[in-house]
Amino acid sequence: MSRMSTWQEFAEQAPELAAQVRARLEAFQHHVLATLRRDGSPRVSGTEVAWRGPDLVFGSMPRSRKAVDLQRDARFALHANTGAPEDMVGGVDAKVAGRAVEVTGDEHRAWVEEVKPPSPDSHLFRLDLTEVTTTGVAEDQTHLVITRWTPTEGVRVYKRA
Repeated sequence: MSRMSTWQEFAEQAPELAAQVRARLEAFQHHVLATLRRDGSPRVSGTEVAWRGPDLVFGSMPRSRKAVDLQRDARFALHANTGAPEDMVGGVDAKVAGRAVEVTGDEHRAWVEEVKPPSPDSHLFRLDLTEVTTTGVAEDQTHLVITRWTPTEGVRVYKRA
């Protein structure tokens, strides 16, 4: 299994990249979450994310398909909403991947009291990160700039024509 990090650990290791990705995630309310169905095929769902302490988290309706998928196989990929094409000017496309860990017990109860989700049985997942990637176009518009972070390799930048 790949090494994982909390959002805070990622932000401490790669503050500029974390700020870029957080800005993309905060620019829009809705994002696309990919999970794995029982047969291994992908499922995409809309989701909203938030920060809770050192963690990037999201909630889910009780027994939703994405929650059941993640309870069975915690692997996920989250693609930040890119918005309209003009919203990407000077911006980056952002993705995070890792394992979603369901939060239970006292921490879940505190979240329910604070956030007041539609149901007290709503799920809360902490996103442990194995990879964060941004893709953008270079200022001179001649190539893509892909920035990738992993807990083991840190930040690496790739240029692709």
